[in-house]
Amino acid sequence: MKIHEYQAKDILRKYGVAIPRGKVAFTPEEVRSIAEELGGRVVIKAQVHAGGRGKAGGVRLAKSAEEAEKIAREMIGMKLVTHQTGPEGKIVRKVLVEEALDIERELYAGIVLDRSAERLVFMASAEGGVEIEEVAARSPEKILKEYIDPAIGLAPFQARKLAYGLGLSGDAVKHATKFFLGLYNAYVGVDASLAEINPLVVTRDGQVLALDAKINLDDNGLFRHADLAQLRDLDEEDPLEVEASKYHLNYIRLDGNVGCMVNGAGLAMATMDIIKLHGGNPANFLDVGGGASAETVANGFRILLSDKNVKAVLINIFGGIVRCDRVAQGVIEASKTVGVNVPVVVRLQGTNAEEGAKLLRESGLDLIVAEDLSDAAKKAVEAASV
Repeated sequence: MKIHEYQAKDILRKYGVAIPRGKVAFTPEEVRSIAEELGGRVVIKAQVHAGGRGKAGGVRLAKSAEEAEKIAREMIGMKLVTHQTGPEGKIVRKVLVEEALDIERELYAGIVLDRSAERLVFMASAEGGVEIEEVAARSPEKILKEYIDPAIGLAPFQARKLAYGLGLSGDAVKHATKFFLGLYNAYVGVDASLAEINPLVVTRDGQVLALDAKINLDDNGLFRHADLAQLRDLDEEDPLEVEASKYHLNYIRLDGNVGCMVNGAGLAMATMDIIKLHGGNPANFLDVGGGASAETVANGFRILLSDKNVKAVLINIFGGIVRCDRVAQGVIEASKTVGVNVPVVVRLQGTNAEEGAKLLRESGLDLIVAEDLSDAAKKAVEAASV
């Protein structure tokens, strides 16, 4: 689950991580009040779930409270378009107002799970303020890494090693060590899947602070954090993805025109691949789960058809835990309830597959029953291109 920068910084503050003074604001009047409280010279930052805000005009410096209010009137309500939002952009509904800092250096710090090493890895780089992917591609040697023993956690010597590796000295080393240990404790404490500070800044008086902060929370850990689950901002998510989450469906909207409904993430990925192989483009990733019921299938089907870009639907179900005849019944019921105006290709394999195919053929509905996955993908791509 993604959260806003100001929410991430609230979490970091609780774990002793240094951040600039600031508050979130929803109106220009609030921005002016906060700017006056912070001394007038402030930075105003659009709060949307996307990177690249600065280049798109979503981060601006104000030299006075009056200028801060003027900028806020322009920023709040604007459509911010960055390389991560796509051309549709995101509406700015709130801004973070922070004190302007006297910055000497911009660094990078981040924590993520390295699945190949089966450990968390703490990364740091002197190349702050730049996309870390660019640094990794251009100069991978400039990314420092410390792998963390899960039984011990991030050790103080590892934090100091990173600080010295970044070329810090004096009090900055002490502040950075405290910062890194706090960031690790925050990551583990909230069951995060990503923590990224870019840029991590060193001020001229040696302070080390998170100028920006990105934290993604692991959905599977939210049952332990009822307070964090409330940080979800539905305005920042695709409406269809929000609707799918109500029924515990794994749905991600894409930019193609072949809707996919599959049970199992691996099978869903394979289905998307074979659609591409036959010259088509998937409109979504939709995993209804290994134990999908007729009701689950019906809800997934309805969500698929709500996407106006979908010109054909491919339903690919492997009946292991779930029986294919039950899935077929769900497809039939959904088709009658929702009303289908695009071609629907169905491929069933596994338990009671023959019974399921028979139900589909005798349903009286215009459903295309495929023999195998390749046949199904080919028919779906052809139907979508008509």
